Amino acid sequence: MSDPVLKVKLLPRSSMNKIVGFEGDILRVKVKSAPVDGLANQDLILLLSKRLRLAKEKIEIMSGRKSRLKTIRFHGIKKHDLFLLLSG
Repeated sequence: MSDPVLKVKLLPRSSMNKIVGFEGDILRVKVKSAPVDGLANQDLILLLSKRLRLAKEKIEIMSGRKSRLKTIRFHGIKKHDLFLLLSG
């Protein structure tokens, strides 16, 4: 089983931390913090970790650390379960 990879569009400086939903194959996520010193990325990983009940260490930003569009790999979860939990 290979670890699923997902494209995420991060929307910093929002009024709340929230998974908005899928736009095509890209997951849109809002976070309160500004994209300064990696704070928005930390909020993103924390939010995904809580929703997926997955340790933060199992969520890896592969590319886009300084961009709104990120590629994220999830370790220890099946692709089907990933999409089910993020869509709900």
